Amino acid sequence: MGQKKFRDERGLFVVEGEKLVDEALRSGFEIVASYRTADIGEETMARISQLTHPSPALAVVRQPVAVPVTAERDELVLALDGVRDPGNLGTILRIADWFGIRKVLASRDTVELYNPKVVQATMGAIFRVRVQYGDLAAMLEAYGRQTPVYGTFLDGDDIYEAPLTRGGILVMGSEARGISPEAAACVSCRLFIPPFPKDARTGESLNVAVASAIACSEFRRRYF
Repeated sequence: MGQKKFRDERGLFVVEGEKLVDEALRSGFEIVASYRTADIGEETMARISQLTHPSPALAVVRQPVAVPVTAERDELVLALDGVRDPGNLGTILRIADWFGIRKVLASRDTVELYNPKVVQATMGAIFRVRVQYGDLAAMLEAYGRQTPVYGTFLDGDDIYEAPLTRGGILVMGSEARGISPEAAACVSCRLFIPPFPKDARTGESLNVAVASAIACSEFRRRYF
């Protein structure tokens, strides 16, 4: 299961570590097989593990059937545009899980959900947050007819002063180029996370996972 083509062909993915395996067992996902070092030995676990340092537990899990994501009234949904770093995607799903966000839209060039590094970085959030891949601009255009679409930009309005709604879609751009022009055209409210103090000389931008945490926190703070 180390390569995407095999995961796609078989509809399976691997989780490793006591916590993730326990999360998988409690999730309701179909567990195809599970292994523990105590049963199969360290040498065998090292052969099947995808980690540099194998954990004592590993499970093969069936990928759930994809169900289209819909944005319900007053529901906050994340949208990811070209997030290609596995660690960032996994962390963003963990952030979504923490803030009670259960649905994520993702552009086709966002890193694969079942990439082993993504799975590990989610710390179990992969079992609670649904992700739908597709033409992000088309999805935003469709959902934008019924809910506000927010996006983070360097020329946006201060997120701490801008009016926010309880629900909506929050678009976060890629690490390298931000939100694409196609997705940006669907954004109805451009937001900016200011540095402190506001006129301080800082780095060019925030890491996308860090920015996602700040933005989600502000939305939730307004409507806790």
